[in-house]
Amino acid sequence: QVQLVESGGGSVQAGGSLRLSCAASGDIFSGEYRMGWFRQVSGKEREGVAIIGYDERTIYTPSSKGRFTISKDNAKSTLYLQMNSLKPEDTAMYYCAADPAAILTLSPDEYNYWGQGTQVTVSS
Repeated sequence: QVQLVESGGGSVQAGGSLRLSCAASGDIFSGEYRMGWFRQVSGKEREGVAIIGYDERTIYTPSSKGRFTISKDNAKSTLYLQMNSLKPEDTAMYYCAADPAAILTLSPDEYNYWGQGTQVTVSS
């Protein structure tokens, strides 16, 4: 049984930083899983932010590249998203997701396991 629990969201001013965490249970960190962060604004489609593979390969969107860093700690079974230089347009609910596959993709349709989300609000 795979479970994902996000934490670390909050309210910050533009230019600030936050680190999101996703604690995972199940065999995610011992298998060939891809994991990632997605976000969604009410009324809009969920979009990918950053993905990391079981072998530490990463992909980012143009918006997140250079400002956000995805990483994982296999020993702690935890996924992270370090977000720097936050902008008001980064305001969204952020979700952690995982899927037992090796090919990295930012498409949320390709992920089977999801957390409940953590809210990030960036004020100007």
